[in-house]
Amino acid sequence: MMNAVANPDLDRLAQALADERQALLDNDINALMRSTQEKIAALKMLESGITEDREGRLAELVEINRANGALLARRRREVNWALRHLGRTESTSAYDARGQTSQSHFTREWAVA
Repeated sequence: MMNAVANPDLDRLAQALADERQALLDNDINALMRSTQEKIAALKMLESGITEDREGRLAELVEINRANGALLARRRREVNWALRHLGRTESTSAYDARGQTSQSHFTREWAVA
């Protein structure tokens, strides 16, 4: 249940998270990019200070964000699975300490003439 204390920054974050979830469910990359940008902007506004009256609602929004992250990870696994089974790529997707991927792409020939 959402906290009754109204806060435009938290409302903005809540809407961005709802939009992000819908974009993930709809497989809409453009909407996902827009909602992610809006989420980041809302978080920057919230960085100025979290008061006690915001903590409860913020904790709820953190859980929604985690659920969206799990959904995003599942979508990524589905795409990786499909690509592997199409023989288009062999990858070990992981980020190193610098935030770079150490993916090695291997493409297979579909046919040789």
